[in-house]
Amino acid sequence: MVTSLGIPRLVIAAPSSGSGKTTVTTGLMAAFAERGLAVSPHKAGPDYIDPGYHALATGRPGRNLDAFMCGPDLVPALFAHGAAGCDLAVVEGVMGLYDGAAGRGELASTAQVAKLLRAPVVLVVDASSQSRSVAALVHGFASFDPQVRLGGVILNKVGSDRHEVMLREALEEAGMPVLGVLRRAPQVAAPSRHLGLVPVAERRADALASVAALAEQVRRGCDLDALMALARTAPPLHCEPWSPSDAVASAGAGTSTGTGGPATTAGPGTAAGSADAVPGLRGGRPVVAVAGGPAFTFSYAEHAELLTAAGAEVVVFDPLRDEVLPENTGGLVIGGGFPEVYAPELSANEALRRSVASFAAAGGPVAAECAGLLYLGRSLDGKPMCGVLDADARMSERLTLGYREAVAVSDSALAPAGTRLRGHEFHRTVIEPGAGAAPAWGFTHPERRVEGFVQQGVHASYLHTHWAAEPSVARRFARAAAGRP
Repeated sequence: MVTSLGIPRLVIAAPSSGSGKTTVTTGLMAAFAERGLAVSPHKAGPDYIDPGYHALATGRPGRNLDAFMCGPDLVPALFAHGAAGCDLAVVEGVMGLYDGAAGRGELASTAQVAKLLRAPVVLVVDASSQSRSVAALVHGFASFDPQVRLGGVILNKVGSDRHEVMLREALEEAGMPVLGVLRRAPQVAAPSRHLGLVPVAERRADALASVAALAEQVRRGCDLDALMALARTAPPLHCEPWSPSDAVASAGAGTSTGTGGPATTAGPGTAAGSADAVPGLRGGRPVVAVAGGPAFTFSYAEHAELLTAAGAEVVVFDPLRDEVLPENTGGLVIGGGFPEVYAPELSANEALRRSVASFAAAGGPVAAECAGLLYLGRSLDGKPMCGVLDADARMSERLTLGYREAVAVSDSALAPAGTRLRGHEFHRTVIEPGAGAAPAWGFTHPERRVEGFVQQGVHASYLHTHWAAEPSVARRFARAAAGRP
């Protein structure tokens, strides 16, 4: 049913990466939450790390809005699902305001998401090396696309009172409201490494302190009342909120919404027999174990929701600490993260490595993305891993990053061969070989190559995907976990 969603909302954007979007967005979320508001946190694009800080600031799951992976039509529905019952929604942008998928115009840009949500935009400007020129910069961003409504500016890294006066005078001439001024405060910046910020799960106590400091900085430097008033100018959003149960139901009895045709049976190596005879059931529901903890922090909230809607019981375990898979595990999901940082600890947990290898050898369905792929290999930077795949991984100087269009090459517990999905790669590791005898994906854009591994019930690949775009994936995997065709 199409509903009218009147939730106040803001999109926080910037001229470029590194301007302070995450700092400002997280601080705003925390400051509004401290006022007693239910704040819905969102992130444009595929990033996994920023939503962890958003969740810490708001107490609600951070959710991604990715118009490339999920399609523009699904963005408002996913937003409405996450923002239901909230007093305010704040969306952090990706890269610069108008940057999107390479060669695809505005697709997957912050500007496109703002237009899809009919939301006003606040531009965060790093003012550290400019004064009056800030007016020309902001004017260009405000006028580039008339459909993007730039409602004000937050000036970041302002050096002094005199600097602030010059910036305000310039923006007043340009007719652009200044909604906040933040001074340089490196003590509240989150630490970074090779793929961006260090995830919350790896530094929770310090992250809590950082978020509290950001909230205080934003309270002092930003006009929260003016920002809330701007958020309330967003017109009603008319859409049908996304529902995991409806999405799974729409996937049908074994059908796929992808262009690859109908999903058929569960993948090769999946346990057979009646549901009652399968040990991976708990109370009639298949148990899907999902890797978590500091080494495996990359996941989209909708994946667990879809698996639950598909009839599975989702149980999180920590490969750094747990020595066996959860009781009655019928399916195993190992998503992205930083196994390279924790390779010695993951390797030292021999008991769990054996448990994972035994599960895979018995034909249990396993979905592994990026970090999960590395964990299933023989070794990572010389440290023994699970040995499920005859492949070895190592750190690399080269960053592999970008959106991909892919087609399933081999039938698996996730999808039948021919299913088309969009995803993204984001890693500084290399695995050799890069593909098995039965590859997981064939990339069709921006380059043509095969990648990943399908063997028995295992589907392992560098490609990150968003299952909301293809709910039949969750349905198919849950059925494989239950041993059902």
